[in-house]
Amino acid sequence: MAFREDFYWGASTASYQIEGAWNEDGKGRSVWDRMVNWDQKIAGGDTGNSACDHYHHLEQDISLMKDLGINAYRFSLSWPRVLPRGTGAVEERGVEFYDRLIDALLEADITPFITMFHWDYPLELFYRGGWLNPDSPKWFGEYAALLSKRFSDRVDNWITLNEPQMFTTLGHDMGIHAPGLKLPPEDMVRIIQHVLSAHGMAVEQLKSNCVNGADALNIGWAPAVGGVEPADETDQRLVDAAREAQFSFVDEPHFGFGTALWNDPVFLGKYPDAYLKTHGQHLPEGWEEDLKHISAPLGFCGLNVYHSWARAVYDSHGEPEIRQTDDLGAGYPRTHFQWPVTPRALYWVPRFFHERYNIPVVITENGMSGHDWVQTDGKVHDAYRIDFTKRYLGSLKDASAAGADVLGYFHWSLMDNFEWAEGYRHRFGLVHVDFSDFKRTPKDSFHWYSGVIGNNGADL
Repeated sequence: MAFREDFYWGASTASYQIEGAWNEDGKGRSVWDRMVNWDQKIAGGDTGNSACDHYHHLEQDISLMKDLGINAYRFSLSWPRVLPRGTGAVEERGVEFYDRLIDALLEADITPFITMFHWDYPLELFYRGGWLNPDSPKWFGEYAALLSKRFSDRVDNWITLNEPQMFTTLGHDMGIHAPGLKLPPEDMVRIIQHVLSAHGMAVEQLKSNCVNGADALNIGWAPAVGGVEPADETDQRLVDAAREAQFSFVDEPHFGFGTALWNDPVFLGKYPDAYLKTHGQHLPEGWEEDLKHISAPLGFCGLNVYHSWARAVYDSHGEPEIRQTDDLGAGYPRTHFQWPVTPRALYWVPRFFHERYNIPVVITENGMSGHDWVQTDGKVHDAYRIDFTKRYLGSLKDASAAGADVLGYFHWSLMDNFEWAEGYRHRFGLVHVDFSDFKRTPKDSFHWYSGVIGNNGADL
């Protein structure tokens, strides 16, 4: 059984990770432009100042996409590139860059999927309180209105926020990512509410300012979801335990990673009861009313899935327990990032989301970091990425056959790029990038994936 005939086969990127040109054509600074100059925050002292220099290699990169054969491309817009101060005056040169990108994609018969925010928050707004400021949803709404007015004549598919639990928890709780803060739980509760409200505001503004009318838009968002899978897929007790753990709220030090904490408000219009019991007293005034806007109907849910973080197994007393995949044993297959290779994550996450939220899903990110280099024959032989992707796509195909409404798959990433706090130590791309001269070299996985796209995954 193949994927649906109108399946989106794509690849994903993010603005700060590929664009470079960090201070060209009037672009404002982002929190990542600040973070990379913070001593010892980024591996190797790397920065995204140049990244893949996509800003100056746009035509070449579109040509690579055509060669790959993708019919959809997910990319993010840099908020401070079009609004240097985050609000107010528009930088038309930034808008023009994205106009050229969108037009080139459409000319190549590639459907654009725009991610409005993939972590490069305007520094000027951070200095005004950032996501802690109660006005932050309005700022994001202004940004959404601008994008809708300028691009919705040609772009139907929109993603409001990428991995909200990551940029909030890693950036404001753990201090690993920009803006590098370590805030108390009380502040994190407010940030989570403001980010969710910003999502709701963006949906409203995208629709109300759409050039072709609100019904023309297909809007989603893209949380990161670490899977929970049953050790035995035929054992209903373990399946039930895995499902419960996937959406349970655990009040641990970094509670902001919770799957239900973010997705229940968006798709069910409510916070998990356990979250309200432990943190509800810190929610800002009016939060109940905001949930009505936060839960505005969406066309799909993007899922960024790389691995399962846990498995449901039986303990020594014959009772189900959740065991982290860090305990899978010595020598268990892992990527260069040391993430476990658990292909069934791409079966159980879409299936569990379908069951709980009854929403079509798009795999907006999936891929692996590898030890990639150009070999003596001038090619990049990444058989492990081919094997990895084949296994995961096979599981996704099974999820679709089991009833999950899977609309598409976007490989992370189109090309090697700046991997946030890890700098350039990890290569996720289908295309190898030499960061000294920006030479692009398609890897073996590029050609393999092109074949998968050509037959709509029939041979997986």
